[in-house]
Amino acid sequence: MNSAWQRFVDRYPRIAEGAFLLLVYAVNVGQYIGNDSGWWPGVLPATAACVALVWRERHPGAVVSLVVGCLVVSGAIGYPINHQYMVPLVVAFYALGAHAPQRVGRVYAVIAIAVFTVAAQWSVENDDAQKLATFAPAFWIIVALVSGTAVQGRRAYLDAVRARAEHAERTREEEARHRVAEERIRIARELHDVVAHHMALANAQAGTAAHIARTDPEQAAEILTELSGTTAAALRELQAAVGLLRRSDDPESLEPSPGLARLNELVSAFGAAGLHATVTVDGERRPLSPGVDLAAFRIVQEALTNVAKHAGASTADVTLSYGGDTLTLTVSDDGGTAPRPPAPGGGFGLIGMRERAQSAGGRLRAGDRPEGGFAVTAELPVH
Repeated sequence: MNSAWQRFVDRYPRIAEGAFLLLVYAVNVGQYIGNDSGWWPGVLPATAACVALVWRERHPGAVVSLVVGCLVVSGAIGYPINHQYMVPLVVAFYALGAHAPQRVGRVYAVIAIAVFTVAAQWSVENDDAQKLATFAPAFWIIVALVSGTAVQGRRAYLDAVRARAEHAERTREEEARHRVAEERIRIARELHDVVAHHMALANAQAGTAAHIARTDPEQAAEILTELSGTTAAALRELQAAVGLLRRSDDPESLEPSPGLARLNELVSAFGAAGLHATVTVDGERRPLSPGVDLAAFRIVQEALTNVAKHAGASTADVTLSYGGDTLTLTVSDDGGTAPRPPAPGGGFGLIGMRERAQSAGGRLRAGDRPEGGFAVTAELPVH
């Protein structure tokens, strides 16, 4: 029954509003019929009060003032001021509590109670009638105002819940987009490191083999063998990186992430390509967390790749310094005698190294050395 009535009200709000006001008018006017003072003098202010209720939601303060005035007029012309005549007053103060700020509602309530008190003292001589004319309006005013205020609070709570739900939904979507963007950057960084490193090695090895093929066929054959290993390693790491894009339930299909334990293997691969790197360790080696270990390896890999691609140097120095809770790694070269021009369009090597250092909670500096050459220095937390 309630749900059917609620659906009707939601579908035909104006009809429901009109029926409610007609019911209020019928109940209120019915109290004046049969009164000893006659019915028609009281019907006029009662009608005015009921008609004013039409605007109770848009102008609740003005409607309350008019209804209070109509009841005072009814009391002045001889009708008793008691609960039987206060249906419009209850409706008006309920609307005031439901649509006006609480402070405004309290002010109107105090003023209305004071007006009824003065009117009772002025127009009613019997003590019991005076008390009734004073306390009955005060009681119904407070009850109606508190009820309307509770409804307003409930509506505000539901609006806040709805707003929080919408905000949470919006935040979830933004967070999902943010995570997707971060994952794309991470995969792009992995692909860049793998492709740039192995292709630079392969290019250097192929160039060296072609250069010495006639003068030293045996060494050229060794370099080509190493070139095969370089391309095979490139394919394996590309498969691992691309595997991040798939939703596979078989984690064993991907190789473990590389770390500083493979640093000697990395240096040997560059040696085969003509870049001889030396590794120096200061302090006692300590195990690194997986993220820091991967970031350190990739930074060294990218820095050596940049030396091989963009510098005329044939040697590079890799220094690992363990101090406190920080690992400081430095990759430097002397610049050689004929530096190569930078690659057209720039590149993402330095950007990727900085992102890796920041993702591990560290920082990275890169720039020319005063004595010549270039140096990349990264400070990473051990854990």
